[in-house]
Amino acid sequence: MNQMFIVSFNSTHHAIRSDKLFNENNIKSTTLPTPREITASCGISIRFLYENINEVKSILEENSIEFKGIFKISKLDNGSKKVEKIG
Repeated sequence: MNQMFIVSFNSTHHAIRSDKLFNENNIKSTTLPTPREITASCGISIRFLYENINEVKSILEENSIEFKGIFKISKLDNGSKKVEKIG
């Protein structure tokens, strides 16, 4: 089973700002289209490593970044995806 962790945003502005902040704090991350299983409100999300989850949460909070949620997306053996909101 493959897993990825993403933060989804309420606006593109917050996604771009977060990406910059993550890079400044040496958090390995990737900007990607928001999976349709999560939302259609903002087209950009940021994927990050689980080991950085506490840093990601701190950066979002300290910089008053509005976000829809932090999600764990698991690809199941049958090809479907399981989405869990974790933050």
